[in-house]
Amino acid sequence: MPIRRLPLTALIVIVSLMTTPLTAAELPLEGKLDTFLGEPELNIQPVFKGGRFPNVVVTMKGTILATWGKGHIRARRSEDGGQTWGDDITIAKSGIHGGGTTVDETTGDILAFVEDEHPPAPLTVFRSQDDGRTWRADPITIHPDSEGRMPSMHMNEHGITLRHGEHKDRLIRPSRYYGEGNRPESIWPTHFTNAMYSDDGGKTWQTSEPFPENGTGEATIAELSDGRLYYNSRRHWAPEGKSPLRRWVASSEDGGQTWKDGAICEVLPDGPQDRNYGCMGGLVRLPIIGKDVLIYSNCDSPEGRHHGTVWASFDGGKTWPLKRLIHKGSFAYSSLSAGRPGTPSEGTIYLHFENNGGSKLARFNLSWLLEGDKTDDGAIPKELTR
Repeated sequence: MPIRRLPLTALIVIVSLMTTPLTAAELPLEGKLDTFLGEPELNIQPVFKGGRFPNVVVTMKGTILATWGKGHIRARRSEDGGQTWGDDITIAKSGIHGGGTTVDETTGDILAFVEDEHPPAPLTVFRSQDDGRTWRADPITIHPDSEGRMPSMHMNEHGITLRHGEHKDRLIRPSRYYGEGNRPESIWPTHFTNAMYSDDGGKTWQTSEPFPENGTGEATIAELSDGRLYYNSRRHWAPEGKSPLRRWVASSEDGGQTWKDGAICEVLPDGPQDRNYGCMGGLVRLPIIGKDVLIYSNCDSPEGRHHGTVWASFDGGKTWPLKRLIHKGSFAYSSLSAGRPGTPSEGTIYLHFENNGGSKLARFNLSWLLEGDKTDDGAIPKELTR
């Protein structure tokens, strides 16, 4: 069943343009809660065959862009809100998709990050200036952190453009530091997640200071409505006595330069609960004016990567009162994005996930998620429980 679209009235458009930051195309970046409601909707369809490593973003024109790849880095586009998809588009003929696909909301450019092999490895950034149709290698400069440590890309959630405060228009994407290397497991305590950010449209990048907990990798970032950044990370290792099987979180008040208040989120699983290893998860803040509705995705299984589930927070990640199973079968790495006001994607949430050697994309709305199960962690706002 196709997802029903709620048309914007002229009044809504005028009000939005006066109260929200504008895109290059003079469309609002954020809209009203109602667009994500309506009749509950869920649709799941295959996207890629072969390979690994999903991201999904929504371009400034509202095109759904799914990126993917190990060996052959590809993209597919949907201009009708995810109902139909174009053919595979080559981003790079070889390498590993490093995650962090980023839409520059100032210019409309899209950046994809490709490493030559499993990192640490040389990095090439590819840029599209035509809504994801074609890509070219783009020279960049990356500066290390204060200790001279360079970031690696693999394998993180998409990047974002900051919309609020003194760092407005900054591009930021999660990254990681591999410490003494990737193997053996005994050196995982030297790993940590971080971020890299650019204030010149992706030409030069700065590396943030470390996430406040070691053993972390494969992370997500969302900007809250007050400009603070919420950071949510996978963890491969944890000191004895600390849970390695739940997600770890932190925050930033300086646009992602530093991270503080590292803590365990006991509600959100970090992949299957039978091993100290974790699993890449997805995260997105819905573009709703003045509200901090976050959606998180991962497998919710005692063992094995399956039972893909989405969780909702209505207070910027402080509590997660709601979850719903979205795919019972094979479900591994995942990425989330949300539709843009005034485009065919409006009101829809997009989940791109690994499935049986390929990928699928689920599209759903908040009304569908609201029919899920309560977690007893916080409360669902009264305006959504009528």
